[in-house]
Amino acid sequence: MPKSKLRKKVQKAHAHEQDVVDHTPAPAESPRWLAPVMVAAFLVGLFWIVVFYITQTSYPIPGIGSWNMVIGFSFIGFGFTLATKWR
Repeated sequence: MPKSKLRKKVQKAHAHEQDVVDHTPAPAESPRWLAPVMVAAFLVGLFWIVVFYITQTSYPIPGIGSWNMVIGFSFIGFGFTLATKWR
């Protein structure tokens, strides 16, 4: 049975698509410093908040009050920002 002209056109189109291959580079690995800095930021933020609560809101920086919480959560937020870049 003879093949239709449409089928031949589709096969030619697929053959042309196979010649053109998209070479996207593989994602690069994370820098070696990223994971330790990320974990350190998490731990510093956690330590900062724990010290703030244990000392009944007078330390790590006396006199700024609840801004110590903002500083602690900023460290944790920085850790999460680095976590999004980790591969």
